[in-house]
Amino acid sequence: MKRLIRNKNIVLGVSGGIAAYKSVELLRLLIKEEAKVRVIMTKNALEFVGSLTFWALSRQPVCTRLFETVDDASIRHIDWANEADAVIIAPATANIIGKIAGGIADDALSTFILAVTCPVVICPAMNTNMFEAKAVRRNLERLKSDGHFVIEPESGELACGATGPGRLPEPEDILDRLLFRLSPKDMKGKKILVTAGPTREFIDPVRYISNPSSGKMGFAVARAAEQRGGNVILITGPTDLPNPNNVTVVRVGTAREMALAVFEHMEDSEIIIKAAAVSDYRPKEQSGQKIKKEKDERVLSLEKTRDILKEVGRRKKDQILVGFAAETENLESFAEKKLLEKNLDIIVGNLVGGPSSGFGSDTNKVTLFYRDGTNEDIPEMQKDEVAHILLDRILQKN
Repeated sequence: MKRLIRNKNIVLGVSGGIAAYKSVELLRLLIKEEAKVRVIMTKNALEFVGSLTFWALSRQPVCTRLFETVDDASIRHIDWANEADAVIIAPATANIIGKIAGGIADDALSTFILAVTCPVVICPAMNTNMFEAKAVRRNLERLKSDGHFVIEPESGELACGATGPGRLPEPEDILDRLLFRLSPKDMKGKKILVTAGPTREFIDPVRYISNPSSGKMGFAVARAAEQRGGNVILITGPTDLPNPNNVTVVRVGTAREMALAVFEHMEDSEIIIKAAAVSDYRPKEQSGQKIKKEKDERVLSLEKTRDILKEVGRRKKDQILVGFAAETENLESFAEKKLLEKNLDIIVGNLVGGPSSGFGSDTNKVTLFYRDGTNEDIPEMQKDEVAHILLDRILQKN
């Protein structure tokens, strides 16, 4: 699966709230996803952010008035409604929510919405008391019943000084929910277990053995599976990544903790994707206190950790099991050996060390090795794209 919204016509509606500044970042993210984005702003939105900012990022004319025309003298907002593949209204104020729910069309944005037939994502943002007002809640329920996708606002301190629900979600979360709304639900109802990140094996309370895994690949797989309707459990070692939306996240530290969590959840999982970089060794002894620098040399005795992937392969029943192999040489021979020894259906192999592949990178270049002896080279691309291709292949094998 390529980027879901690449070359798609996305219309971003901006209404008059203080959170309108976040819409600029949302536009940037949509452009980064290679979407074709047009912006419609209400009159009040112009009081917060100028139209020139949106024009500069989108390289498209910004619609701010109901009767603006293009060169062929057609009505711009009606043309945009016919061409749109998806619409996001962010922020959506109580005013625009009420207009859409009531079928009122008295400006460019509200008239445009009445004419669209594509999916619409609405992102409420307003004062907490306004958001909790019966009229607003009633209007939001009407929008949901009409088929619109409403993203609930976050809670926290608002610009008005109040604390509670009403904050516009972060642009990354809005983009994620747009992708959820547009993704095929070909994994609906499937239970999927994903592991991600490194583990840490402590030498003493302040030192440990680990590796550079960022967890980005595993998190990308979990997000992609959730977007496609899966019931996802993500077991992750220490990372700085936020929890994916609508995913059950279990955070662990050591290889032993990860093993216990995986074995607890594997029986209920139809698909198991082991993307974690688990430490192969741990110190035989762990000091209860910080080891002082008193000797010129110190020998550290190590013992093997439990091979989680091999044990899952031994225990698995009618389940799809996917492993990862990060190598520095002889990728094909090492990956194929691991595939057979650990009873895998697919192994995702990649050579680490380059700037665009492996630990910490946002991109990856992998080869998929299959149980039937075939393999498939995947060119360098974003890790979220790799994740969707992997899920496509899993579904073909399932």
